[in-house]
Amino acid sequence: MKRTQFKTLAKSILLGTLTAMLLFSFSSCATKARFAISSVVPAAQGYVKVKKDKNNNYAIKIEIINLAESSRLQPPRKTYVVWLVSNKDETRNIGQVNTSSGTFSRKLKASFSTVSSFNPVKIFITAEDDPAILYPSTQVVLSTNRF
Repeated sequence: MKRTQFKTLAKSILLGTLTAMLLFSFSSCATKARFAISSVVPAAQGYVKVKKDKNNNYAIKIEIINLAESSRLQPPRKTYVVWLVSNKDETRNIGQVNTSSGTFSRKLKASFSTVSSFNPVKIFITAEDDPAILYPSTQVVLSTNRF
């Protein structure tokens, strides 16, 4: 009788350990970092999710809510640009944020997704007049800590 209880207990522990390892392996594949509170757009909240794909590239996805239109900033700007700081401390323009605001939108939502060969350690967003700019301006709207 004690032997069957021991086997049942051992199976339960083994199953629990395997389940935990499986869940940990899925969560360790992606990094999720929240943006710090912004002094430029204090109501804006969001996160960055980075996941390495099978080709050793990095899939980057950004979701933001309550992001004011760039034309309402002081000084007004035309767009928001996403910047990547790589593990080699290089800063790259990786694209423009897509915003969805209008009469049917309750919250000012913004999203962005891309794939990069550079290993990101920090992501930040600036307000710019030119989406193809090579160097970021000093008007940083949102930024993550290093991850």
